[in-house]
Amino acid sequence: MAQFAAQRRSMVDSQLRTNKVVDEALLSALLEIPRERFVPDRLASVAYVDEDLPLDGGRFVMEPMVFGRLVQLLAVSPGDVVLDIGCGTGYSSAVLARLCSTVVALECDSGLAETARRNLAESDIDNVFVVDGPLSEGYPDQAPYNAILIGGAVPEIGAALTDQLAEGGRLAAVVADGPGPGRATCATRSGDGVSRRVAFDANTLPLPGFEKTERFVL
Repeated sequence: MAQFAAQRRSMVDSQLRTNKVVDEALLSALLEIPRERFVPDRLASVAYVDEDLPLDGGRFVMEPMVFGRLVQLLAVSPGDVVLDIGCGTGYSSAVLARLCSTVVALECDSGLAETARRNLAESDIDNVFVVDGPLSEGYPDQAPYNAILIGGAVPEIGAALTDQLAEGGRLAAVVADGPGPGRATCATRSGDGVSRRVAFDANTLPLPGFEKTERFVL
């Protein structure tokens, strides 16, 4: 619809370009993917607002600016295999699918996983494979990955996920482990080590399944 196309253009021009999202392939993907198809019907009219959109079970579709900047950190190439952790209704995977060869979309909620499969099929996107499983464990069956996106704030980036990166692979996530804003962080594998750099401050909702367990010292 023309209304949604205009809103999509406004999102790209007003929320993304003005906030340091400059990768033209990514911007083109964000213009192509109809975000309104990946949110509940009740939210279609606000699909392009600059905030997280709530789904059931504490899940959400990430704010466009934060999502765009995280994906830009990944520097995805056409031949890459990407793991999308917490794919929700499939929007993030649909955008990534425009940038790489294959997306493995991991979802722990079976209802959301089925919704993602349906949304992606209806959008004629055939290079995304939606799989079910615990988000914090990643999906080692298809590792290594050139890029991993975590679709929400987490208290830390654990070795269970960075171990699934290929040489030179990147992982992008918002790390929020205390008061104050979260920190959009890019972790890069080099040999047996992983380097981390903070790229920008970011506020986004926590992704369920990554809660830290309390450790008791006797």
